[in-house]
Amino acid sequence: MKLSTPIPLLTDSRESRMGRILLDKGKLTSAQVEQIVQLQQERGMRFGEAAQVLGFISESDIQQVLAQQFDYPYLQPGEINFPPQLVAAYQPFSKQVETLRAIRSQLMMQWFSAGHKALALVSANPEESSMFAANLAVVFSQLGEHTVLVDGNLRSPLQHELFRLGNRQGLSDILAGRAGLETLCKVDSFLNLSVLPAGTIAPNPQELLGRPAFKAINDGLSSSFDVILYDVSAYSTGTDALAIASLSGGVLLIARKNKTRLADLNEMNEQLGRSGAKVIGSVLVDF
Repeated sequence: MKLSTPIPLLTDSRESRMGRILLDKGKLTSAQVEQIVQLQQERGMRFGEAAQVLGFISESDIQQVLAQQFDYPYLQPGEINFPPQLVAAYQPFSKQVETLRAIRSQLMMQWFSAGHKALALVSANPEESSMFAANLAVVFSQLGEHTVLVDGNLRSPLQHELFRLGNRQGLSDILAGRAGLETLCKVDSFLNLSVLPAGTIAPNPQELLGRPAFKAINDGLSSSFDVILYDVSAYSTGTDALAIASLSGGVLLIARKNKTRLADLNEMNEQLGRSGAKVIGSVLVDF
């Protein structure tokens, strides 16, 4: 039997767990860990601080380990080929993601904590809500909420592209009776996140969304998930948003900086209110 040289990482402190994780990831060698622990003892430093002083790891490495220790998954740039605009996946400590977390907190207090599960994200113009919806879904999943992002944009869907998923079947196929909820895709990079792609591009999206099957889909998702976010086709492209808003009961309006007109927001607010949905608020995005 070959015995390896023991290293001084035998306690169950957070510091030792950090060392073990960095070892497992291949970021440190056993010899480097011994040097780090020796410097710790000499100067009374934290493990991560000592490792950085010795030049063995970066601040990014430490943040990755802390995220793992506190069940807050995120990715290193280039780790998975998600678009860089998916900032919640790659830059969890950025100002943009802090803003997303603040929005998440407001939605939890004003909507989801009251027993609601579904929320429609509606913009005035094409593609304004999709990237925001993807980032918001990620931060909800990082909170530990079992989250599903439904691509309700049956005209020009994007979520399957953003999360690098297939789009052969999805919401439209379920509404047409050609598939079931087995088309849900688990996003492996995030423990609590699933995506329901839009599916086959159909010639009658408005009619599909008006079918009773849509309520059955929403009810099925509600039994399995804490948060259901609907990415909706732009209000300017048709009345699909009204059908989804009416079903979800709640709406968050998405405005694009230097692009969305105030008159368009006011019109959406009025029309969506008439559909029976509650407009929770509005968000100005710059993705």
